[in-house]
Amino acid sequence: MTAIALRKKLVDYLQVADEKKLKAIYTLLEDDIEQTGHISIEQYNKEIDEAEQEFKNGEYISHEAMKKKIRQW
Repeated sequence: MTAIALRKKLVDYLQVADEKKLKAIYTLLEDDIEQTGHISIEQYNKEIDEAEQEFKNGEYISHEAMKKKIRQW
């Protein structure tokens, strides 16, 4: 199902859902709903710089090692 179809179904459902279900859905999504917005370009660049430094320091996991971890879940 596409994102557009999912949105339509959710909107249709929200129109008829009882208050208890609406509160439960809101609670589930609350962190996303209350996000203040996008990070600044400065924060974005800082996070990229930090990630690059971690990589240079060898602080990463290879694709093969990650696949092995996933199989253990």
